[in-house]
Amino acid sequence: MAKTIAIFSTKGGVGKTLIAANLAVSLAQEGKRVCVIDLDTQVVGDMAHMLGLAPQKCMADLMVFLKKQPQLTKKQDFVIKSKLNNVDFLAGVLKPQQSGYLYPEKLPEVVAFFEKDYDYIIIDAGKSFSDVFLSALNQANLILLVVTPDVLSVYQTKWALDTLQFLYFPVGMIKLVLNRAKSLSSISWQEIRVNLPVDIIQKIPSEGKLVNHAVNEGIPVVIDFPRSKIALSFLELADILITGKGMFVERRNIDQIKIKEAAREKPGQFWASQDLMELVLEPDVDEDKDEILILKRRIHSRLLENMNIKKLALNVFTDHKKAKEVKDKAKAIVANLLVEEAGSFIPSQEVRKKLIKEILDEALGLGVLEDLLADPDITDIMVNNKNEVYIERHGKIELTSKKFLSNEQVRTIIERIIAPIGRRIDESVPMVDARLTDGSRVNAIISPLSLTGPTLTIRKFRKERYKTNDLLNFGTLTPAMADFIKACVLCRKNIIVSGGTGSGKTTVLNALSEYIPEGERIITLEDAAELKLNQQHWVRLESRPPNIESKGAFSIRDLFRNSLRMRPDRIIVGECRGSESLDMLQAMNTGHDGSMTTVHANSPMDVLSRLDSMILMSGVELPMRAIREMVASAVDIIVHTARLSDGTRKVMAVAEIAGMKDEMHININDIFIFKQTGVDLQGKVLGYFTATGHKPTFMDKIRVRGIDISDEIFKPSRS
Repeated sequence: MAKTIAIFSTKGGVGKTLIAANLAVSLAQEGKRVCVIDLDTQVVGDMAHMLGLAPQKCMADLMVFLKKQPQLTKKQDFVIKSKLNNVDFLAGVLKPQQSGYLYPEKLPEVVAFFEKDYDYIIIDAGKSFSDVFLSALNQANLILLVVTPDVLSVYQTKWALDTLQFLYFPVGMIKLVLNRAKSLSSISWQEIRVNLPVDIIQKIPSEGKLVNHAVNEGIPVVIDFPRSKIALSFLELADILITGKGMFVERRNIDQIKIKEAAREKPGQFWASQDLMELVLEPDVDEDKDEILILKRRIHSRLLENMNIKKLALNVFTDHKKAKEVKDKAKAIVANLLVEEAGSFIPSQEVRKKLIKEILDEALGLGVLEDLLADPDITDIMVNNKNEVYIERHGKIELTSKKFLSNEQVRTIIERIIAPIGRRIDESVPMVDARLTDGSRVNAIISPLSLTGPTLTIRKFRKERYKTNDLLNFGTLTPAMADFIKACVLCRKNIIVSGGTGSGKTTVLNALSEYIPEGERIITLEDAAELKLNQQHWVRLESRPPNIESKGAFSIRDLFRNSLRMRPDRIIVGECRGSESLDMLQAMNTGHDGSMTTVHANSPMDVLSRLDSMILMSGVELPMRAIREMVASAVDIIVHTARLSDGTRKVMAVAEIAGMKDEMHININDIFIFKQTGVDLQGKVLGYFTATGHKPTFMDKIRVRGIDISDEIFKPSRS
C-alpha cells in the first residue's frame, strides 16, 4: 500500500514543483515504485515539463471513467511513464479550464485506485486552500511544506501551519523542506527553525545555474547533474523518508465545512492569524544535533550556576515581589549569556526575546507549560516525560511539539508546584496531588511508580462561570430538560451528576447551582476547589492531604461531619469517591434535602453500583438491602453526562430514583435521554434528545410549589 506525500507551499516561486519532481525520481532511483500527481491547477504543465513528459489524459478524465465504467478503467490509460527516470505521472488537468471537473469527493477513489501499485504517491498539492487541495491533504500520510529563507515565505508558512493546526492535523505529520538554504538572506535556518513549530527534515542548497539548465532541458536535476550538491540533497531526502521511523501517520479526515465557516465568520482572525507569531514551539528533532536546543541548555545551565536557583526555587516563588526581583536579575543575566554564547548566530531581536523568555520560563517558571496554561482552549495538560507533552483541546487529545530540556527539569517543575503547599515528592512519596495558584488541579507521579519518566497531569481551572444558557448554546441539553432540572433544584430534590473523567460533571453541577435561592446557606466540600457559585451566602471548604510528617490530613468525610454543625441549607460535595458517600446519603435522609454531588460512573444504573461499593468501603457493616433502601430514599435525580467521540459533551440521561422495585432492586426510570444515531463524514456525532414518556412521581410536589411544568415535555419525540 502506497504512502502518500502531499507537497505544498502557500507562496509561489519557492521550488515546490522542483522538489516534488526530483524527490520522486530520487525515490525511484532507490528502487521504489513512485507515482506523481500534479494537482497544482493554477500552474498547469510545469511538473510534466520538468519530467520531460507530454500527457494526453489527466485526472479529470479518470474521474469520469471511474464514475461511469469503474470495472473497465485501466491505470495505464491515464498515467504516463517517464522512460528517463521510471516515474509514473498523472496530470490533474491539461488546461486550466478543466479544473472545474476535478471533484474533491472523488479524489479518495483515485488514490485508492493507484495505491496498490506503488510504494509512494507524491502529490503536488498547489498553494491555495481549495476543496481539491483539502481533499488531497485528507489522503496524505505526510505533509511537506516548502519554505525559503525570506520573510514573506516564513510568514505565509506560519499562516499555513496555523490553518492546519486549526483543522486538527497533528504536528507530527507536517515537516519542512527548506529550499535555497544557503542563499544570501537575512534569515538564517536557525531563525526559521525557532519560529516554526515543525522540524526541518532537509535543507536544499542553492545551485541556480544547474537547476535552470535542468529545467530548460526537461530533465530532473538529479539525473542531469547527479554529483551536484543539490542532487545529493534530494537523494538524502529520499533516504530520510525511506528509513525515518514514525515519519508517516494515518490519514486524517478534516472538516471542510468547518474551514469554510471559519473563513466566513472570522476572516481576520483565521486567514491572517497573528497568534502563531507569538509562539516558539519545540519541534521533534534529534536533540544531539539541534543547535538551538544545545544553546538553550548551555545558557540554562550557566544561569542555574550563576544564581544558585535550585536553592532559591522553593522559597522565592510564593512572594510576588521577590519573584519579580529574581526574574529581572535573571533576565539581564540570560541576555548577556546569549550574547556570549550565540554572538551573531541569532541576529533577530525578536528571536532573541523569545529565547530569553523560554529560558526564563524553564529556569524560574513552569517551562514549556507556561504557554499551554495561558491558552484558554486547552483544558488538560498531560506530561508523560520530557519528550511527550499532550493536551486536550475542544474535547480532543493531541500531542504537542513542546519538550522539556530533561526529565530532571520535569522534576524541578513538579517540586516548584508542590513546594508552596508543604508537599514533597521523592522515592518514598512518589505520587502527589496539588493545586496551582489559579486553581488548576495537578497530579504528579515519579519513579519507581512511573516507568516512562516524571509524569505530570494538570486539569486547568476554567475561569468562565457557565450557566444553563451556555449549556443550551453548546447543545449539552434541551430547554425542556433545563426547565425540569430547575424545578428539581427549586423543589430541593437530591441530585447526583454522574459521568466519566472530563465529561463535564462539574460544569453541569455549577449550572444547577444557579437555581438555588439566594436566601439559602450553601456549604461546598471539595478535594480541589473547582465549583464556581454565584450565591452570596456560600462557604467553601477544601480537604487537606497529610504534610511531610504524614500529619494534619482532613478528608472530605471529616469536612462533611463538621459541615453538619454549620447550619447548612444545602451541602454540595464536589465529588463523592469514598467513605464520605455514606455520610452524604445519611444527610440527605435526615433533613438536608436539596444536596448535590458528582460521582464517576458510566451510566445512571452504574451510579447505584458505585454507591454500593463506596458505602461498603466506609467499613460500616450493613446488609445490601439496607444500603439500597438508603440510596433509594436519599437520591431523587441522576443527571448523567458524557464526552462523545467528537469531543462534545452532552447530558445523556436524566433519571428518577423512584423507590424500591423489590427487596433488592432500586426502581430507576429515564425521563430524558440522548439517542445517538450515527457519525457524519467529519466525525461529528449525530443524534437527538427525547423524553422517554416517563412522568416523574413527584410532579404534584412541583406544582404545589407554584412551578409550572407542562406535561408535554415528557412526551417522546422522534427526531
